[in-house]
Amino acid sequence: MEQRRLGKTGFSVSEIGLGCWQLGGGFGPLADTTANAILKQARHLEVNLWDTADVYGGGKSEQLIGDFADRRGVHVITKFGRNGELFPRFRVTKAKVKESLEGSVRRLKVEALDLVQLHCLPRELLADGEIFEWLVDLRRDGLIRNFGASVETVEEGLIAMRHPHLATLQIIFNLFRQDAAEELLPTAQRNDVGIIVRLPLASGLLSGKFGKNQQFAPQDHRNFNRDGDSFNVGETFSGLPFEKGVELTDTLKGFAPKNWPLAHVALRWILDHPAVSTVIAGVSRPDQLADNVTATRREPLEESLRERLAEFYVERVRPSVRGEI
Repeated sequence: MEQRRLGKTGFSVSEIGLGCWQLGGGFGPLADTTANAILKQARHLEVNLWDTADVYGGGKSEQLIGDFADRRGVHVITKFGRNGELFPRFRVTKAKVKESLEGSVRRLKVEALDLVQLHCLPRELLADGEIFEWLVDLRRDGLIRNFGASVETVEEGLIAMRHPHLATLQIIFNLFRQDAAEELLPTAQRNDVGIIVRLPLASGLLSGKFGKNQQFAPQDHRNFNRDGDSFNVGETFSGLPFEKGVELTDTLKGFAPKNWPLAHVALRWILDHPAVSTVIAGVSRPDQLADNVTATRREPLEESLRERLAEFYVERVRPSVRGEI
């Protein structure tokens, strides 16, 4: 597995990381045995960046990772800020931040957190900047080693990068959400901010395996949040109406080089951006992770195809994306 530098952390991380929302049931029920099989597969494939959050399954995702025996060389990163009990309506205090992070330390069974990221906090909190100063203090105290931010939009990412100690930025970036390439990625490179890409397959749309009648489990965010009823609409299908997303995906299949699955085109497109450090995709089966890793061995996309994909996004996709990009 090829590795890249993760911004100011200095960590060398695998090009494909593991998103762990699903371990907490974010994509429907997942047996603990399956969760452990996914983690075991990640170790086998040298996937050494695992992304979780305190809120995934009410801490279950962190707990499963903490109970997993063999984490040598793995960078487990977590997020905080969306726990409604600790941060009611985002009334965040330094004491509550510390309490939240101490809970993650206990569940993950570590002495300090390698990297913590703000979990899509409101823009005004990012702009105020005080929370970043709290994280500087907690880093000095030894509770965390690095900090970053997971954001919803390009503007929020640019705001977060105003802080000189920000090490990473986690963003939505895929063939159905390409705008970060224009300003955000170059700014991250200049500021030595590692880019962690989430939703690389647009909640599975870009796997090319969904039809318009696809059904999802009641607990799956692709069921209850497909129109943004529970949280930001961009977190599910990158903000596209599901049926429109399937239609656009079917068109994209015709763009793929011979013998390339669409998912490999989507992942390779992201990795062809040098500002990207790693791509995290949630998987519900170990074989899906193996397939994601296979995409890293593909040759870079030809420039003519990249231009075609950019035109397709501007003309056909972006007009249908709901919410701020």
